[in-house]
Amino acid sequence: MGDSVGIGHLENRNRACGRALAAAAMVLVCGLGLGLVSPVAMARTVLDLSSTALPVELMDWGDYRLETDTTLPAASVAAGGDSGWQPTRSGLIYPLATGQSLWIRFTLPPAPDAERWYLEIPYPSVNRVSLFTLDSAGQWNEQSAGDTIAVNAWPVPHRHPLLPIGVSAEEPKKYLVLIENSHSFSAPLRFVSESYLSRSEQRTSLILGIFFGLAGLAVMLAALSAVSLRDTAYGLYVVSVALMALTQAAMTGIGGLHLWPKLPAWNDLSSLVLPVLTVASLLWFSSAAVSMPARSRSLHRLLLGLGGLGIVASAGIVVIEPSHRFQLVVSYIVIAMITAVLALLWARRRGDRYGGWLLLGGLPLLALSVFPLARLSGLIPVSFLTMYGMQIGIAIELPIVMVILMFRSQLRRENLRRIQGLDRVDPSTGLINEAVFTERLARMMARAGRFKHQSAVLLIDLVNTEQVQRDFGRRAAEELPLRLAARLLSTAREIDSAARLSEQRFGMVVEGPMTAEEAATLGPRIVARCLMPYKGLPEACVAQVRVAYALVPRQGPSPEIVLARLAQRLTNIPAESKRAVFMVPDYKAPTVAHYV
Repeated sequence: MGDSVGIGHLENRNRACGRALAAAAMVLVCGLGLGLVSPVAMARTVLDLSSTALPVELMDWGDYRLETDTTLPAASVAAGGDSGWQPTRSGLIYPLATGQSLWIRFTLPPAPDAERWYLEIPYPSVNRVSLFTLDSAGQWNEQSAGDTIAVNAWPVPHRHPLLPIGVSAEEPKKYLVLIENSHSFSAPLRFVSESYLSRSEQRTSLILGIFFGLAGLAVMLAALSAVSLRDTAYGLYVVSVALMALTQAAMTGIGGLHLWPKLPAWNDLSSLVLPVLTVASLLWFSSAAVSMPARSRSLHRLLLGLGGLGIVASAGIVVIEPSHRFQLVVSYIVIAMITAVLALLWARRRGDRYGGWLLLGGLPLLALSVFPLARLSGLIPVSFLTMYGMQIGIAIELPIVMVILMFRSQLRRENLRRIQGLDRVDPSTGLINEAVFTERLARMMARAGRFKHQSAVLLIDLVNTEQVQRDFGRRAAEELPLRLAARLLSTAREIDSAARLSEQRFGMVVEGPMTAEEAATLGPRIVARCLMPYKGLPEACVAQVRVAYALVPRQGPSPEIVLARLAQRLTNIPAESKRAVFMVPDYKAPTVAHYV
């Protein structure tokens, strides 16, 4: 029984091998009979649509020929014999130009026809792709797609040319493909099934949706910041991001499919015009982001002029001969990118704190933009990086630049607040000044009188500045008031206020209610806090202070009288006194007898 099982298994294997050999023989015989497979093609990669590894590339299964007559009919090309035909291969760059055409011929072997199949050319910027199918009557039927045809008129409206093909499980199918483009062509010809296409488009839609969502969010945030902060850099960044998004829409075919499906002329030009305008806007943004007008008028004019030249170049792209357009695009983008990098480096060397970060944030975009530029120049074939490299670079660059702009705007807001608050804030310490301190003291006295409770007011004198300068240097003495201000703020509550009243005198108002015993603890607490060593300084380099405090409203009817009595108490302290805290007694209004 074991022998019979083994023999049966061997017979099944022999039958399978026989079917495979028969199919291969059919493909070879039919191909030779139709003139589509030369004897050399016997060594080529067989186009197998039954493979589960999709997409299936044409590889070297087809033949190509370059023609200078773009009006040549398909029948003449098919009847021309083998002269001039060469094998196709993966990654080949075809040197096309205006007035030239690329013909590719191939035969589809018998393959499962349970679902529809498509010829996919994953290059949205190709001018025109025509697929010719030989029918049973010997006629060549044409289907066309590409930039020069409105997308809504394609056989299958899509991001890039997608042409239905007929697959037979019994006999091979003969096809011709005509490709016209104004510059070199290097995209692969791929065969995809309908189920694979559906899954692939779902993944692609997710990725593109994330990218354009990120770009839209950046535009909205930058626009709101431009309006609220009145910052030109944010406004120019809105323009730059919007143009970057439109550029990617044009380069990925989203624009032609959804934004301008009825405008074939603009669909053809958009992938060349929009990148130039994007780079021009980035030049203007870079100038504004590093405050170039304030640093160098001449360099600012250079960046503005080069950006304006981008608008002129965009207009030139529309009117010049199509085969020369890519040369203008590549030349302008390379010159502008180099100029922008040098300008940011110059600003960084001149002290701009954000020039280097902007350059670092833009490096991924600069590096990955090399791939589409090289592809446009005909140096490398179409690949994942030529199609989606800039999207990756932009996705990295957008959040980095937004964070840089956020820090930049935060610094600008702080500077504006300081400038606007110079009449209310001491610029060196950030504490309120004497005028504001007097206002708050008056309001606190009014509240204390209204609610029948006590609050406290303190004057603090810094008394060892000269000693610190002798022992530790002028810089340590200059920093001492700032360090004292930090210590006062650390002891104050949110409802209290600390102020700088003069070079060596500070003040605090401490909201009540509080008792005399609680007020008596304020001075010693401040003295002890100030005597704590500072990080990074010698232990002896501390702020020595004298504090005079009083309870209000028991010190007089006005804040001026209260402050005068506190100041007088500090002034009357003997120089040799070792005490640091002094209480001002209650105020007694002068009587009539006093004046008599």
